[in-house]
Amino acid sequence: MAYVITAACVADSSCVDICPVDCIGPRPDDPAYDDTEQLYIDPAACIDCAACVDVCPVLAIYEAGALPLKWQHYAAINRQYFRESES
Repeated sequence: MAYVITAACVADSSCVDICPVDCIGPRPDDPAYDDTEQLYIDPAACIDCAACVDVCPVLAIYEAGALPLKWQHYAAINRQYFRESES
C-alpha cells in the first residue's frame, strides 16, 4: 500500500528530497508549490519504502492501511492531486 500525506503537512519538502522515486509533489521548483496547501504522494508511483515517514517533522505521513479514521479521506485527496496534475 502507498503512503498518504494528511492535513498536518507543513510542506517543508524534506519528504520530497528523500523520496527515491520522486512520487511526492509538488516539488519546491514547481510553480504550483507556493499555492498548494500541502504535499501529496502519488499512490501509483509510491514504492512503500517509508523513507518519507521518518523525515516528516509533523508526523503527517501514514501508510494507507493505517490511516487514522479522521484522515482516511486523504488517500483520495492525494490520488486526486495527481489525476488533476496529469490533465
